[in-house]
Amino acid sequence: MVEKNPNEKRVGWLSRIAPGVRKIVSRRNDTPDNLWVKDPDSGEMLYRPDLEAALWVTPSGRHMRINADQRLKATFDKGRFTPIAMPDVPEDPLKFSDGKPYRDRLGAARKAAGRKDTMAAGHGDIHGVPAVVIVQDFSFMGGSLGTAAGEAFIAAAREAIGRGSPLVCFTAAGGARMQEGALSLMQMARSTLAVNELKAARLPYVVVLTDPTTGGVTASYAMLGDVHLAEPGALIGFAGARVIESTIREKLPEGFQRAEYLQDKGMVDRVVSRADLPTVLGQVLGMLMDGRRTAA
Repeated sequence: MVEKNPNEKRVGWLSRIAPGVRKIVSRRNDTPDNLWVKDPDSGEMLYRPDLEAALWVTPSGRHMRINADQRLKATFDKGRFTPIAMPDVPEDPLKFSDGKPYRDRLGAARKAAGRKDTMAAGHGDIHGVPAVVIVQDFSFMGGSLGTAAGEAFIAAAREAIGRGSPLVCFTAAGGARMQEGALSLMQMARSTLAVNELKAARLPYVVVLTDPTTGGVTASYAMLGDVHLAEPGALIGFAGARVIESTIREKLPEGFQRAEYLQDKGMVDRVVSRADLPTVLGQVLGMLMDGRRTAA
């Protein structure tokens, strides 16, 4: 008969199965906490993978904001494109602080958005038509127009000229970046000159206005396209509706500054759903580039 060691620790059946239980619990805890997204219109909870498959367009038709990477992949054929490096610019040239140093705000924005600044660009094919696309990411400091954004736009325009390709710009901005003062406002003029370079090279420039496109961006490159498309429901304007109402002391029409209203007034050429944008862009770019070849 084998004698038991009196100092040996007794292990019960619950202790023996505990490791397996811990694995099950840990796997359950690995489930992302953002698996469901609330529809801002209906309040309905939407399954995130389904929403991603629908390009972040809700069943009610709301075109939710998407980041630059998602936009580029959704635009180019099979999501394939070559990124274009964005130029480096001096950071915090004015040593600005509004209670928090601008450098700290930039650092926080970069960590949250996963990019260096608001602009991202790439080149590839859109329904078989070679094109350069630049995207303004609203998730980075509200898509605000600063020196980095201006330099990025100029770089994308010159890339398009170098390739003999059209330029497509997806706009999304809350206005100029106040932390860069007059340097931010200068980008309106600089981006306008870049558009003129495209026109001198007889290359198409197409703008897709997304929600929201406001302020100095609307007052410059967002409204200088050969063709202006817009996503459904996109807010497009310069000053806010409340500012306008308080200035003119009149009630604004229903849907004022929305894409559909602006299409009726001739400011937008066509409102296009997100899923149809690559097809429509391909048709427009193909037609404009064919006209350029014919004229040449």
